[in-house]
Amino acid sequence: MERGKRLFIVVPCYNEEDCLPATQPIFAAELKEMIRKGLAAEDSRVLFVDDGSKDKTWDLIRSYHEADPLCAGLRLLPNGGHQKAVMAGIMEALDRADVSISIDADLQDNIYAMQEMMRKYLDGAHIVCGVRNSRATDSFLKRFTARAYYFLMNVFGAKLIFDHADYRLLDKEAMGRLCLYHDDALFLRGMITRLGLSTTTVTYDRNVRMAGESKYTLPKMLKLAKDGFACGKLKPKDIRRPYDERIREKLF
Repeated sequence: MERGKRLFIVVPCYNEEDCLPATQPIFAAELKEMIRKGLAAEDSRVLFVDDGSKDKTWDLIRSYHEADPLCAGLRLLPNGGHQKAVMAGIMEALDRADVSISIDADLQDNIYAMQEMMRKYLDGAHIVCGVRNSRATDSFLKRFTARAYYFLMNVFGAKLIFDHADYRLLDKEAMGRLCLYHDDALFLRGMITRLGLSTTTVTYDRNVRMAGESKYTLPKMLKLAKDGFACGKLKPKDIRRPYDERIREKLF
């Protein structure tokens, strides 16, 4: 089994000044643990992608970078939305790393599932998707609408993995293929199933948000659903789409 691949943990951030002080130490500690176990190389990074925040998110990311070289930063302006922030981080990881894992800053997705993701990658998987164990804590209405959403998305051509959002591992080949699907309306969970690469899953129990508030308002959720319907028609391009026009600062 191969060991010590360079990992970038891509963390999209938008107005997370209340959340990051609680979650950043956990990100850094878990990456160090994976390095200690040989699951990630010593030059791996936690890449915080600030998606045009209006609060002190970037100031916090800068302070984390200055205190710990394992913490890197990418500052985007203006705010382009969660999916574009994840994509920008993946494109940066494609140039700098062997593998990426995207995970939200609030750590509702269980960070400790990353070790199993890395093991499955090292055993040969190109894509590893984090999947919720259950929706037992959701209301009946939430469970019903979620199942209806996934059913309709699959009917309209967006082949989704049930209860998988944006917690996933991509190897270098998967990142390269994904970056050929560029459009103003991105729906990554509907695009990764079209890359033609071996895909597996890791299940985990979802946590409550550690701090701050969810940035997925109802209008943003409706837009994501609309983008999901459109993603089934996207075709790969011949070249990657540059994201440099939105990047204002990098910390590595």
